[in-house]
Amino acid sequence: MQKMILSKVKIVVLIVIILSVFSCSKDDDNIYDLNETIFVRHKQADMPAYIHGNASEKVFLIILHGGPGGTGWGERKNTIKSKIERNNAVVYFDQRGSGNSQGSYSEEDVSIDLMAEDVLALVKVLKAKYGDDSKFFLMGHSWGGTLGPATLLKNQEDFLGWIDVDGAHNPKGMYNEYKTTFKKIADEQIALQNNVEYWKSVLDLIKNVGTDYSKEDFYKLNGEAYNAEEKLADDGVINKPKSDGLNSFQYNSLITIWNGNKIQSILVKKGLFEKVSFTDRLSEITIPSLVLWGKYDIGVPTIYAQEAYDNLGSSDKELFIFEKSAHSPMDTEPDLFAEKVIDFINQHK
Repeated sequence: MQKMILSKVKIVVLIVIILSVFSCSKDDDNIYDLNETIFVRHKQADMPAYIHGNASEKVFLIILHGGPGGTGWGERKNTIKSKIERNNAVVYFDQRGSGNSQGSYSEEDVSIDLMAEDVLALVKVLKAKYGDDSKFFLMGHSWGGTLGPATLLKNQEDFLGWIDVDGAHNPKGMYNEYKTTFKKIADEQIALQNNVEYWKSVLDLIKNVGTDYSKEDFYKLNGEAYNAEEKLADDGVINKPKSDGLNSFQYNSLITIWNGNKIQSILVKKGLFEKVSFTDRLSEITIPSLVLWGKYDIGVPTIYAQEAYDNLGSSDKELFIFEKSAHSPMDTEPDLFAEKVIDFINQHK
């Protein structure tokens, strides 16, 4: 069934030169330095993929950004750029309705299933361009941890490994987990006398949201998760985030903001946080898997780390918790993050 679905995907590859062309410059380590942008055209969407790094072994790490509605460019920072790109090529993909992607598809067309097909279409484009012997790893952060399993459950044959970074494989369970996680961390921080008034206000917030899911209350809790990270960083519980990539002004143009808001609105309206969960199907993902999580993640609560590890069907899997991180360990413990990702890729390439 998976192969039949793939065979029906029709793809037109558009190669677009942006800033620079493909270069084959060698450094002291004989690295081929990729620096190019391609567009994947699939079912009324044109989606850019920005490809950078060492392609000498044709090993590509495809990153699925967060959101829904983030940007591929937003992931190119810190040691992903300075270390992982030196180890292998990295593909920063603007998903359908995200970043600088374009299209004339309708709201009715949009689904997680279709967006998973987009990722598989990207793989076919990369193989057509760089050769059938190309090797692929898939990494998803946050919402990318929803789209990643959706992709692998359609077809995982072309991927040598799955890297789950604070990924939302169970969006419909997040509302209640927010409340549980907020209370746990608030109680801990109050006991430590850290930002006591703030954490008391968090306890008040979770008392005043509804028992059952509502979009308004969900976004209150989701937004507060990122405020909480700032308080945790101020008190030294987690590291302050670092970023040597593009700042938000540089990659959040008017079109990327408009795109992101629209695609997120569509998916939420279709029940992303009410109906979607891949927990019971993670056992079908059998490729080597690496689960990376911040100990103090509230945005996608850390309980999901153990849940992902326990349910993934791979006989070769690892769970690693970053002790000084919340939702984005690539920003708060970037050197250790790169070490874990590079070791995993080198072990399985």
